[in-house]
Amino acid sequence: MSVNTTMFTKSTLKRLAVLLMLTAKTFAYADSSYTLQQVIDVAFKDHPSVRATKAQEDAAVASVTTAKSFMNPEIEMGAGPSRYRSGTNETRNNWGVALSQPLEFSDVRTARKEIAESNVKFAGVNTEINQIELRSRVKQAFYDVLQRQEALRLVEEDRNLLQQIRERVKLRVDIGESPRYELIKADTEALAAERDYQAAFVRIVEAKAYLQGFVGISMPADYSLQGELPLTQTLPTIQSLRDQVAQSPQLKQVRAASQTADAKLRLEENLRNPGVTIKAGIEQDPDLTSFRLGLAVPLPLWTQRQGQIAEAAANVRQVQAVLSDRELALNRDLESAYQRYVIAQNQLRAFEHGLLKQAESVLRVAESAYRFGERGILEYLDAQRTYRAVKKDYLTAKFDYVSTMLEIERLLGAELLPTN
Repeated sequence: MSVNTTMFTKSTLKRLAVLLMLTAKTFAYADSSYTLQQVIDVAFKDHPSVRATKAQEDAAVASVTTAKSFMNPEIEMGAGPSRYRSGTNETRNNWGVALSQPLEFSDVRTARKEIAESNVKFAGVNTEINQIELRSRVKQAFYDVLQRQEALRLVEEDRNLLQQIRERVKLRVDIGESPRYELIKADTEALAAERDYQAAFVRIVEAKAYLQGFVGISMPADYSLQGELPLTQTLPTIQSLRDQVAQSPQLKQVRAASQTADAKLRLEENLRNPGVTIKAGIEQDPDLTSFRLGLAVPLPLWTQRQGQIAEAAANVRQVQAVLSDRELALNRDLESAYQRYVIAQNQLRAFEHGLLKQAESVLRVAESAYRFGERGILEYLDAQRTYRAVKKDYLTAKFDYVSTMLEIERLLGAELLPTN
């Protein structure tokens, strides 16, 4: 009885061990599969540029505290001997204490505060732009991997098909129904297909490594992706997109820089008379105690900050020119990207409504003719090659369609394609 129990226990433990191993493999595989949104979330968490822009934003917030701070007072103390010029030559001690507090005028403090607050806006928009750029690059790399995986599937299908064709040709050559040069041609096509398959596989490894570079070491090397090219999505009209250009984060950033430049100009103008210094002190001589209270006012006689004011004014004009140039560039790039989007959309329609069916029909006719001996292997392989080229061009057109939408997303700083 005890022997059977022992055997049962060992058998149960083995089964549990196998079950645990299978479960662990299942969870490991599940953990290494990522959707687009998961990849973006990991990139936002681990990418160094996100931490860098967050540090810049924290520094800008700290500068507001600096701008609101008052200048520290100064205390001056001194002591020394006093010797009378008449009477006895007795030497006695004297001492003095003075306190001074610089005070800025309200317009100077307001200008400093505006500069700091504009820098906070600039840093916030810079963080937003960095996230937009990072999201766009991650999406591009994500869809690039999907496109190359689909290309690998096409090449693999071609390789398998050409291997089958090669076997059929070899059989016909062996029984004397076809000349030997057809087998040589089939071997050449099969080798070319194998070469294309290996190259497509390497391109997937390259694309996945590139995507992993945006995420970091938190993503395993043998990860897989879940998703497909968003071909069902379409863009609004060009006029609707033009209306969104004014809200582009790139223009917001330049506007924040313009506000900073304006505040800097006001600060330089106000620094000609920055404020006053209140002074109070007491001096104690051996026989005399003196109290003093006064003001120190800077006199702008030798310089009235003409250079600093002119430099700040030139910076204002420069930022305004940059804003106008950025608006023109955004509209120009938007028009160009939208036209590429229209071209890609028309190409997809051409493939889906004509080219793919025509190439497939030609291939079927060539295959039937070859099977019945009406045409040779060369015509059949040419039709097969044409069909493969059309499918590859169709895949390229699909990726170009998505790429142009991602470019418009980046220009507008808006989510146009879903991430789920």
